[in-house]
Amino acid sequence: MAAVRKMLPAALLVLIGCALLRISLLSDLYLRYVKEGLRPLLVASGVILVVLGLLAVLRVRGHDHDTATDHGHTHSATGPKMAWLLAVPAVMLLLFAPPALGSYTVVRDGSGAVAKRTTFAALPAQSPLALSLTDFTSRAVWDEKGSLKGRTVRLTGFVTPQGSDSWQLSRVIVSCCAADARVVKVEIHGIAAPPGDSWVTVTGMWRPGAKAPALDATALDRIPQPKNPYRDTARP
Repeated sequence: MAAVRKMLPAALLVLIGCALLRISLLSDLYLRYVKEGLRPLLVASGVILVVLGLLAVLRVRGHDHDTATDHGHTHSATGPKMAWLLAVPAVMLLLFAPPALGSYTVVRDGSGAVAKRTTFAALPAQSPLALSLTDFTSRAVWDEKGSLKGRTVRLTGFVTPQGSDSWQLSRVIVSCCAADARVVKVEIHGIAAPPGDSWVTVTGMWRPGAKAPALDATALDRIPQPKNPYRDTARP
């Protein structure tokens, strides 16, 4: 029984390592939690944990006795019991992965702030013009020359229900991981809201004078969730 208890911490290391490898090496699920550039570190961490766990298993199996003694005292190798709380998220990652941050996060973000910009490059003449939500909201709030005026644009994001006459096209953007996520959102008018958290591309024209960046929509297309939902790009 003591030998089994000694095996449990090693099994926990292997479990956590396998969970990391599942989301970073065997799939792209890691993009729901961290930025793309951290993938090598996640893979390396998963490999190290698995190797350490397997070495610990071999070490325990190589002992002739269930417990190690030193000057007549018995020492337990079970480790702190609180460490077993780590098994819960590891098992969850192995069996299923939580979805990326979505409308739940947007609804609870009360800032509505748009990062200030002072310079804006000239927009291409193409129409409709694909813009990221970050570029659109910055121009809508800070561009005194009104570069969006009269332009037909296409914006891509996920749906956040808001009210009876409008809804929000949103993006959650991360700099490092989901913990530092920030929200970008545009009010959509003129088209009924699709189901919450569905990904869409909306075509329309900027609505000047609105309290928040807003678009009068003329067309909407449902699209699959992008591979990296946290990267705000002009195209899906």
